[in-house]
Amino acid sequence: MAYKNKTAKTNEDVTAFIHAFVQQEAKKDDSFRLIEWLSTWSGYPPRIWGPTIIGFGQYHYRYASGHEGVAPILGFSPRKAAFSLYAYTAIDEHRYLLDGLGKFTMGKCCIYFKKLSDLHLPALEKMCRTTLAYMREHYDCSDPDTSSGRI
Repeated sequence: MAYKNKTAKTNEDVTAFIHAFVQQEAKKDDSFRLIEWLSTWSGYPPRIWGPTIIGFGQYHYRYASGHEGVAPILGFSPRKAAFSLYAYTAIDEHRYLLDGLGKFTMGKCCIYFKKLSDLHLPALEKMCRTTLAYMREHYDCSDPDTSSGRI
């Protein structure tokens, strides 16, 4: 049986998703601010991936096992306990990007933070732009939602 990713891109409206999914007004405000920043930094529009991730752009990956798929280059989820930010490559050469980022914890593939003011904006921007450059260099990052692959 073929494996199907849960994080497939959807056509759900991002604004409607935030208003329906996020209960706290401050978290809604932070979500919209993060959308603005990630859209500007990446050049990609926000799209809903899976049930709760707001992603920007996409890349194609293939594992040695043969499993392959697409996933957002950058993304976040405004979960109840904390934001989950998918904007870090987790390779050793990029550990320096976490210096000065602010108050956060790390998961296996994401950064958790409670509110946007816990993060240092210049460090966040540098991390996102470095991640974008790395992903574009190492993966196929074409995006069928934009005519040139970027907006």
